[in-house]
Amino acid sequence: MSEAATKPEDTKEVKETPRSTAEVDFTKYKTAADIVHATIKKLVGLCVADAKVLDICVEGDKLVEQGTSAVYNKVVKGVKVPKGLAFPTSVSVNNCVAHFSPLESDPLSSQTLAKGDVVKVHVGAHIDGFAAISAETLVVGATAEEPVTGRRADVLKAAYHAAEIAQRLVKVGNKNWAVTDAVSKTTASWDCKPVEGMLSCQQSQNVIDGKKRIILNPSAGQKAEFETATFMEGEVWGVDILVSSGEDGKARAEDSRTTIYQKDSNITYQLKMKSSRAVFSELQKKAGAFPFNIRALDDEKKARLGLQEAVQHLLVKPYDVIYTPANTFVAAFHFTIALLPAGPALITHPPVWYKPELVKTEKELEDAELKELLTKPLREDKKKAKKAKKAEEDKLAES
Repeated sequence: MSEAATKPEDTKEVKETPRSTAEVDFTKYKTAADIVHATIKKLVGLCVADAKVLDICVEGDKLVEQGTSAVYNKVVKGVKVPKGLAFPTSVSVNNCVAHFSPLESDPLSSQTLAKGDVVKVHVGAHIDGFAAISAETLVVGATAEEPVTGRRADVLKAAYHAAEIAQRLVKVGNKNWAVTDAVSKTTASWDCKPVEGMLSCQQSQNVIDGKKRIILNPSAGQKAEFETATFMEGEVWGVDILVSSGEDGKARAEDSRTTIYQKDSNITYQLKMKSSRAVFSELQKKAGAFPFNIRALDDEKKARLGLQEAVQHLLVKPYDVIYTPANTFVAAFHFTIALLPAGPALITHPPVWYKPELVKTEKELEDAELKELLTKPLREDKKKAKKAKKAEEDKLAES
């Protein structure tokens, strides 16, 4: 979930009380992740030259709804298990950072893919409010015989390696700044920059934008205001790595219309207009606490009008479509990870499309510490570590 940092006065802090730990609900997270993986696998296959972006987005949402409707259908104490989309499908191309998922009526709804396009596919599912969200990047038409090269390859490799390193740094006891710094350092090896101000958030049941966060490439003002957070056992995190081939990682809004929104559970306000109340009631029933695409509502035109008042009073927040400068590329990888007592566990699956032989660049990771970190498994073998420690102690005792 890509979300630019906002100033403190724009949000209200609310205590979160997740119903249960990640360990207890790990099966629900993993079931959602399996559905997301199957969906992305199909969507990657659809990302070919001349494919319509709108069609891919619609298909992604349909596949998630089909996948979630087939599981957890037992009624518990008279209550059905809620499930469905945790993040609507978006397909963002080249210098579009994220959240591009047009409506049929939008001017850009006819956009099609072309060979060489850098395409970011982003989608999430939830079971009982436990969400698995994933994103990955591919290049249309690339093969092992005709791999990605140039700046496209640089940004892809930078983002992929930054995500792999971030996975190893989101661990109990580490601070959020360790991820921020390592991502910046990693992407610099390919002369790339993380997209400024993008956020990754702690998750819990029905919450994908918790108050503990990681920020990428913060401006001086964002850095001064941003809270330090320590990763704790039992937490789940959605980590979004967005990297630009541009000089500074800055992005801004352009002509694309926002289509993805989310109810802000921390804000209360009595809507005045009848049309606004009707739309708000519908989105609560259909999406609950999760982001939704206007496409999912009954009447797109009425929905756009009805959302205006809710957005104005911060009841609903928009996921704006933003862009880095023309002739730059953005690559993204999003993963969901749980910090279990036995160690970190990746909830979402590894990328479907990315393989080293598809991406050729002369640049490589330079930092020795980061290179070493990449060789380490996500979860340390505690028995092995204990044996190594004992052998070291014995060696010292003998000397």
